[in-house]
Amino acid sequence: MIGILAFLAIVAIAVIWVAGIYNGLVTARNAYKNAFAQIDVQLQRRFDLIPNLVEVARKYMGHESETLEAVVAARGAAQAGLAAAKANPGDGESMAQLAAAQGQLNAGLGRLLAVAEAYPDLKANQNMMQLTEELTSTENKVAFARQAFNDSVMGYNNRREMFPSSIIAGMFNFAPAALLDIPADKQAEVRAAPKVQF
Repeated sequence: MIGILAFLAIVAIAVIWVAGIYNGLVTARNAYKNAFAQIDVQLQRRFDLIPNLVEVARKYMGHESETLEAVVAARGAAQAGLAAAKANPGDGESMAQLAAAQGQLNAGLGRLLAVAEAYPDLKANQNMMQLTEELTSTENKVAFARQAFNDSVMGYNNRREMFPSSIIAGMFNFAPAALLDIPADKQAEVRAAPKVQF
């Protein structure tokens, strides 16, 4: 009788231990998915600002239609990348597609704002100033949300890979999550200090 109780106690402790590790993995996975949802919110805000920015610029930059169309096309590609990433946050291919699409959009917006510098009336336009300020604020929020997402992914991956959690993660198919990184071909461009001209 004592042997049966001891065996049941050991089984109960093992079940509680496995359940605790499993629940910790689920919590970590949900944390990085929630962090991705914050990226989604900020990117949607960014996508909503871009058509207004393009419309204001179009009034002043009629012969720069190629630049404006490039921004609109890059916005569409970035929205498609976000939709793919939303379907499976943490998937390596989806994160790479999103990062590449965001890189193209950043380049397009950079060209638009650089070309806008040549139009003093556009630079002085109150709507343009407000939109660029909102876009800058949103870009900062995207960067913070990306950092929070990457921190959550790192925490999940660490938990998933460390012993004894790695055993439970393998048993229940907890896949590794991918970071949302700047594409390798854009890292130097993004990390370079901005050039200010007076």
